[in-house]
Amino acid sequence: MKKKIAVIGSGFSGLSAAAYASKQGHEVHLFEKNSEIGGRARQFKTENGYTFDMGPSWYWMPDIIESFFNDFGSKASDFYTLVPLDPQFEMVFSDGTMNIPHSYEEMKDLFEKTETGAGKKLDEFMKDAQYKYEVGMQDFVNKPCHSWFEFVSPKIAKSALKLDLLTNFQRFVRKYFKNPKLIVLMEFPVIFLGAAPKDIPALYSLMNYGGYKLGTWYPMGGFSKIIDAMKNIAEKQGTRFYVNADVKKINVKDKKASSLTVNQKEIDFDVVIAASDYHHTESKLLPEELRNYNEEYWEKRIFAPSCLIFYLGFKEKIPNLKHHTLFFENDLDLHTEEIYKDKKWPTKPLFYVCCPSKTDSSVAPENCENVFLLMPVAPGIEDSDEIREKYFNEMVLRLEKHTGTSGLLQNLEYKRSYCVKDFKEDYNAYQGNAYGLANTLSQTAVLKPSLRNKKIKNLFYTGQLTVPGPGVPPSIISGKIAANEANKN
Repeated sequence: MKKKIAVIGSGFSGLSAAAYASKQGHEVHLFEKNSEIGGRARQFKTENGYTFDMGPSWYWMPDIIESFFNDFGSKASDFYTLVPLDPQFEMVFSDGTMNIPHSYEEMKDLFEKTETGAGKKLDEFMKDAQYKYEVGMQDFVNKPCHSWFEFVSPKIAKSALKLDLLTNFQRFVRKYFKNPKLIVLMEFPVIFLGAAPKDIPALYSLMNYGGYKLGTWYPMGGFSKIIDAMKNIAEKQGTRFYVNADVKKINVKDKKASSLTVNQKEIDFDVVIAASDYHHTESKLLPEELRNYNEEYWEKRIFAPSCLIFYLGFKEKIPNLKHHTLFFENDLDLHTEEIYKDKKWPTKPLFYVCCPSKTDSSVAPENCENVFLLMPVAPGIEDSDEIREKYFNEMVLRLEKHTGTSGLLQNLEYKRSYCVKDFKEDYNAYQGNAYGLANTLSQTAVLKPSLRNKKIKNLFYTGQLTVPGPGVPPSIISGKIAANEANKN
């Protein structure tokens, strides 16, 4: 039966939910509070010719993203050109650098040169990680997670031990590798999952396979090309889009969401899918008695980091800089401890630099450089211009040291910062988090915030605060799950 469905929010999960719900034959209306579609993956252009992706910059798990397009009879290549990055990225240590090659055979050689026997160990690690990837990304992440009984199947039961759900990732990596650089290299991907390696199940070695083995890619024109493509697909299915459309209230009648109040106007709907921040949706759009969770619940959750970001335009090329560079001269454990336990600004931070103009000349004027600095920080901490500037200066000094340059700031012609306050303002993000809920064992599957409202039978949630979790591919999957659940309603 055809339903009139509202989708709140236009990030990856919202676009995915809208596309799938429209394909199922429903009348779908998507509301976005900001002036552009894309949520955290928005893009902005400057007057002097720079184009900045505001959020995601790592194109991993290309097969998962491709499967979205395949579901609509399309291919990613119909919309944008995907190029492999070689090296995939560079890691900067206190005593040198390490370039991670695109070729897996070359990667094995690098491991072997770094630690005797590590090439063979990498094969063993990746064979195990591939199994987890294939089972995890097919059988696990596509469940709505209403009940543990969804996971009762001969295949999953047979896989349970091999999935290492009760082993922590830090211990798991050390079974294979002893060299500190290789350990950091293998632990780094789980930072995207929003927790320290010691608190993440070993299941998530699947990230290493989805990244290193399947490769790191870049969509020419930037990540917003994926947003544009998903919007195009949703529109072709019939989705109607509204920007500057701030949803103020979900109106409920007889235990059903009956309408939305959007910019002071009430619009009737049969089903609502909230791709907006879960906490904001419940605490601001619903009365207390109709929420799944109270404030105490949210205060006890372990959130993924926020981050301090700088978007920079330099009017000269920066030598010796790769597309992706990770600055790991300091201790990973110390930085993660200060994010998750101490919840303070880092004393010896790690950070990441993305320079897409090394690959894509369209994102910066000729002979100029587009640079994105990102430093993970604890959500909810004090955020001021003075603090931002202090870390900016430190990151630039380390960037100069690495690239063998000086006076970079003399050639800086564009600068914009983004941090905790901005995540709250633009995305209603709980405590200004950037990546959603941490994928710890106590916040996995059924233990995540529920995909459906337990008191309102036609209200569903999607995105990085519910199943399957944070990241671009999981958010796309989350939208598909929410649309399927809404379709059953």
